[in-house]
Amino acid sequence: MRVRKELWFGFSLMAMILLAILVFIPWGGVTTAHLGLLMLALVVVTIMLGFPTAFTLMGMGVFFGWLAYRSVNPDLAVRQILDLMVQRAYAVMSNDVLIAIPLFVFMGYLVERAALIDRLFKSLHLAMTRVPGSLAVATIITCAVFATATGIVGAVVTLMGLLAFPAMLRAGYGVKVSAGAITAGGCLGILIPPSVLLIVYGATAGVSVVQLYAGAFFPGLMLAGLYVGYVIVLATFRPTLMPPLPEAERHAPLPAFAQTLARRGGNALAGLLRALGAGAANVSRGTVLGQLFVSLLPALVITGALGLTYRVATAPVVEASTAGLVEAGGQFAAPVEEESAGLIGAPPTEEEAPGVKEPPLEEAPALVPPPGMQAKRAETAPGPAADAVPTENISVSEPARLPVPNWYWIVLGTGVAVMALVGWLWNWERLEIFKMLLASFFPLAVLILAVLGSIVFGFATPTEAAAVGAFGGVLLAAIYRFVEHWRGAKPNGRTRTLAIATALRELGTITKESSFLTAKTSAMVCWLFVGSSIFSAAFALLGGQGLVERWVLSLDMTPVQFMILAQLIIFLLGWPLEWTEIIVIFMPIFIPLLSHFNIDPLFFGLLVALNLQTAFLSPPVAMAAFYLKGVAPPHVTLNQIFGGMLPFMGIQVLALVLLYVFPEIGLWLPRVLYR
Repeated sequence: MRVRKELWFGFSLMAMILLAILVFIPWGGVTTAHLGLLMLALVVVTIMLGFPTAFTLMGMGVFFGWLAYRSVNPDLAVRQILDLMVQRAYAVMSNDVLIAIPLFVFMGYLVERAALIDRLFKSLHLAMTRVPGSLAVATIITCAVFATATGIVGAVVTLMGLLAFPAMLRAGYGVKVSAGAITAGGCLGILIPPSVLLIVYGATAGVSVVQLYAGAFFPGLMLAGLYVGYVIVLATFRPTLMPPLPEAERHAPLPAFAQTLARRGGNALAGLLRALGAGAANVSRGTVLGQLFVSLLPALVITGALGLTYRVATAPVVEASTAGLVEAGGQFAAPVEEESAGLIGAPPTEEEAPGVKEPPLEEAPALVPPPGMQAKRAETAPGPAADAVPTENISVSEPARLPVPNWYWIVLGTGVAVMALVGWLWNWERLEIFKMLLASFFPLAVLILAVLGSIVFGFATPTEAAAVGAFGGVLLAAIYRFVEHWRGAKPNGRTRTLAIATALRELGTITKESSFLTAKTSAMVCWLFVGSSIFSAAFALLGGQGLVERWVLSLDMTPVQFMILAQLIIFLLGWPLEWTEIIVIFMPIFIPLLSHFNIDPLFFGLLVALNLQTAFLSPPVAMAAFYLKGVAPPHVTLNQIFGGMLPFMGIQVLALVLLYVFPEIGLWLPRVLYR
């Protein structure tokens, strides 16, 4: 009965679309532009029926494009539409931006299969046991970190459904809130960089992917923070939905050396310092030194950050002098025009522009400086007198550093207070939890920051950073496989040799599976781009784009009204369609209208990326719900999962409103970095 309701809902939407076609198209005077709108509606209906999106777009584009060419010249229609297919496919193949997609996807599949998420969830769970709704909070943070590393919604939701969903149900959490936390957290990967959605939008809209990554960083963190805040507030006021964990599950087990040293005191830092000075029975000095170094890592990181902040805050302002450039080439310089290396700026050939020739080089008049300038040049010409100037007496003084600003002292005091607080609260259990985070969270965080930092700060292009990320994913998977098998091996040569061989075999399997899945996903994305490119060309040939533009402009809307209308349409499209179809089909319709309303395509893309979170959480095509249903216990129904996702959809709408009201959330970082 449940499936029948969903089918009736889908068929009702398709019936409404077809009814709108029958009512609004003037069948007495149908033009090619009306055929374009008919093609757009039929594509939506066909996709909802379950046909492959890429080949549906290609088929519709070829057929209706042939109709457009046939209305002009029936004899050349077949040849022209075939030429269009080849040109559009080649344009997609030669798009350098799309190279980053398979590399990021490969990195995501490697991280997914390296068994990192299990450790990450356990360490975050233990670190947040005192927080209300700790399991749900740990689930959302794990999803955010893992989604940032993978960007694959299905993989994150499926793995967290296997790992966190049973744990939350065993702890007495409600089915709806557990399902909502997993599905909402898993969808963060399409917003937080490195997101495949942002690459697809950038390639479609012609917007810099680097600036999109920089702009989406803070909105993604804001949305994750709103999720966490909602869970904490809900757990505080309705503890029956998320009861506190039993006392036995709130503590991390201590190793033997920690149990020995804990008898002398509860503070781990003080205990390690005492053991280093006076020694301890059954605890080696090397163990104490190693644990002391791990304990001091937070203080070392804070000290390094404070030192870097000091150098940046007091760095001297270097003003580049252009006096010499003006003197050498000011009003006496010849006007030089920069030549274009592309086809547009190339000089015309004799066949392209007969009779147009470049003047010969000798016809250009010689530039003769004024007499005063000649005398000045003669005075400064190199000669014996100039050579006789002693260079050893010339000293270059470095510019003085700026005084320390007042805000730095506040930062310094905060850093010292944090170090003191950490040292005071640093007991043996927190040391073990920190070591678990050090082994699970921080390697992923370093990989993510290295990839995103190199992109955002301009050290590498998205494609180069994606290649580095894929290589880092291989290293991460290899390290974790080797460490896991090395710990389980006995301290003899043969057993550890077998452990190394097993780790290599598993790494080969992981790499092989990741490569196959990457090829499958990349092929789907590339075919989707080819189909959307043919579809967009056919839509423009039929005049559908012009008809939509004339209709929108005839409404005489303000930029605010247009923005609200566009985001409302995208929000409603997220119910029957996925984000890929919305980006490749409808963005080419909206983007040409942005210049008329003076809307920044970068800001519009951030709003769209935040809005398209609903595409994975809105029935009946809410793919996150189906991913979770596939691994959930049998008693969990699809309606319960849908019900758990609805509050998080409301949070997404709230985040969309906040981003629109305060656009600097998304535009501040791109402006600071690329102004």
